[in-house]
Amino acid sequence: MRVQETTLGLFLYLCTMINQDSIVALATPSGAGAIAIIRISGADAIAIGNSVFKSIKNKDLTRQKTHTLHLGHIIDGSKTLDEVLISVFKGPNSYTGENTVEISCHGSTYIQQQIIQLLLRKGCRMADAGEFTLRAFLNGKLDLSQAEAVADLISSDNEASHQIAMQQMRGGFSNEIAKLREELLNFASLIELELDFAEEDVEFADRTQFHELLNRIEFVLKRLIDSFAVGNVIKNGIPVAIVGEPNVGKSTLLNALLNEERAIVSDIAGTTRDTIEDELVIGGIGFRFIDTAGIRETKDVVESIGIKKTFEKIEQAQLVIYLMDSLKFQVSSASFIVEIEKIKNKYPLKEILIVCNKIDQLSTDELRQVHQELETLNLKQIFLSAKENIGVEELKNQLLSFVNTGALRNNETIVTNTRHYDSLLKALDEIQKVKFGLETNLSSDLIALDIREALYQFGLITGQVSNDELLGNIFANFCIGK
Repeated sequence: MRVQETTLGLFLYLCTMINQDSIVALATPSGAGAIAIIRISGADAIAIGNSVFKSIKNKDLTRQKTHTLHLGHIIDGSKTLDEVLISVFKGPNSYTGENTVEISCHGSTYIQQQIIQLLLRKGCRMADAGEFTLRAFLNGKLDLSQAEAVADLISSDNEASHQIAMQQMRGGFSNEIAKLREELLNFASLIELELDFAEEDVEFADRTQFHELLNRIEFVLKRLIDSFAVGNVIKNGIPVAIVGEPNVGKSTLLNALLNEERAIVSDIAGTTRDTIEDELVIGGIGFRFIDTAGIRETKDVVESIGIKKTFEKIEQAQLVIYLMDSLKFQVSSASFIVEIEKIKNKYPLKEILIVCNKIDQLSTDELRQVHQELETLNLKQIFLSAKENIGVEELKNQLLSFVNTGALRNNETIVTNTRHYDSLLKALDEIQKVKFGLETNLSSDLIALDIREALYQFGLITGQVSNDELLGNIFANFCIGK
């Protein structure tokens, strides 16, 4: 057993001994608003709420049914702080699995602070970051991957990331992992049983069935691992660098994509000296556009720094839009093609999209000639006029085509969490070791070691195996009050 590893049962026991107190926090964003919600959770939550609440119908909150609403006032001695609605949730039928009270008060920051300070004096303590969700996990209301999905749901800022977080929070990913773990655990039990009868040289685990199971687990793990490429993009957005020579219309294109005057546009070459970034959601997917300084030979120190940053942004980007001036292509096509080849050679794995700007100023024949010459580069290309907003929607559709959203449309499980991805990779490695052991007739005790490690990695994802440091790192990233 690892030094920091504990079984979930022991961990739950320790936390039950420690966390008998009631916690309080503002559950809505801080600042003034129409209403604010103050949440209390713990064994004494309802009693504490009742001690500061005067119902308009003289109700005792401790005697009310769960999931009920009550109108009244928060009273501090002889002073009335606010007229409120109080929600009562009795454990285990609450978010945290404990007695929970939510006070809906008016959104004045003064009122919020007065009520919270009163509750602290009545025996609550301020909740730590993510402590409500941590208690939900410890009380078996959520597994660990579902708890992490809560944070993803809160931070989701587009349709795709919201859809994935909802799917994970409902247990789609957890159920898939739990099923694999259960099947593997059944065979692991038979392998362990064989060790008890090692002298009799008997086999309880059917090797053929076991090999079929391992193949199925390997297939599912590889699919989940592959989905991370899409999931990570959806969760964090796709960084897109807009590069090209000075004065080809990079800032104009950024403004056209965002439909606002985000970047300064000028006829003077080298206007953009630093990178400008902004985000746009296209088809439910977040894109982060980076307008960069024009690439050219220059003695201007400040502009040189900007050009250096351009190449740094190309390094960070997942997709590169190389913008060119169609009007100048006839006289500079050779240098342009050389520049593109440099980027392709330096960043061979990056997607490059050629965007030909200012097509509104070209004849049909000139446009056809540019298109024919660009065909030799074997890269995707779009023709548009950023200034006249011609072809911008086509560009957005082309950008969306770079993201494989098939799994998302089919509601398949998509991995977005780096911690899960790391555990899946390690689990796959252990499963492949077990397969190798079976194929080479390795002894059952050595196979059992690899199976245990695979089970451990599955358990890390759902929280069936856990440690203090892991939970601390996960819930520290939550907001207070959730």
